[in-house]
Amino acid sequence: MLRRMRARITTVDYHTAGEPFRIVTSGVDPLRGATILEQRRDAAARLDDVRRLLVFEPRGHADMYGCFVTEPNDGGADLGVVFFHNEGYSTACGHGTIALVTWALESGRLEAREPETRVVVDAPSGRLECVARCAGGRVASVRFRNVPAFVLARDVAVGRFVVDVAYGGAFYACVDAPAHGLAVEPRRLAELITHQRELRPAVEAAFDVVHPLEAELRGIYGVIFFQAEPGEPLTQRNVTVFADGEVDRSPCGSGTSARLAVLHERGELPIGGELRHLSIVDTEFRGRIVAAADVAGRPAVVTDVEGSAHLTGRHEFVLEDDDALGPGFLLR
Repeated sequence: MLRRMRARITTVDYHTAGEPFRIVTSGVDPLRGATILEQRRDAAARLDDVRRLLVFEPRGHADMYGCFVTEPNDGGADLGVVFFHNEGYSTACGHGTIALVTWALESGRLEAREPETRVVVDAPSGRLECVARCAGGRVASVRFRNVPAFVLARDVAVGRFVVDVAYGGAFYACVDAPAHGLAVEPRRLAELITHQRELRPAVEAAFDVVHPLEAELRGIYGVIFFQAEPGEPLTQRNVTVFADGEVDRSPCGSGTSARLAVLHERGELPIGGELRHLSIVDTEFRGRIVAAADVAGRPAVVTDVEGSAHLTGRHEFVLEDDDALGPGFLLR
């Protein structure tokens, strides 16, 4: 439980392609557990008031994202991370991985070397090998090699929707927006959020969405509404609505891996092929299929996703004894 306090919780905030990421740097007890999945469970059990304090209003907002930096599974990685958002704790976060590596190198937590620095991160979904392009004391971009991505089910009929379900560190239901009379546009966002809140439980009710090798990696995390960009080959625009109606301003890193798996299975993107993935706010990730893989006998692909993060601020948060709002609230 969070103590009423005048002690401080400090964070460093970045955005990755427009999506916020709040990194806890001090004021919170270390997570317990020998693995990242154990530490994720510990965060949910002991530190959920901290998550609420940093994500909920009045210190955050419904679309805030963040993480606890922790110890990796073993000496083969440089950092461990437990991600959090408005609903709880995700298994993967590509934009957060890009921001975390950027912060670790720009802050001096890890030594940066030009022109490239290799950083290995242990996330709940698995080990991520990252390469940061460094110049002039800054990180220009981060490319992470994701855990194997695969298609769990194609052409699943859910009400009036037909979706593909794919894994890229988390499970996503992919919706071809124009085919369903929708568009990836800011003015249609409220409509897309409504559809996500309906589709997510409906897909989970249709069949068991679970990773074949790790039962804790389960359930639909987000719904990706996508559309092809006219006249631009291998370019798509998407908005991912995840958790409790939370909107990803970036093109969604783990979602990009899921989309690559779908495009490959449908014969639209070969090994070595690259997807230019745009967001609802016109920012960009580059996703590439680098190899074929296998997950418990299921065809999969190994993917790289690259994007850039930028520092937005440093913060010191408190919860005063007489603050009746406690850790905070959400209006939606």
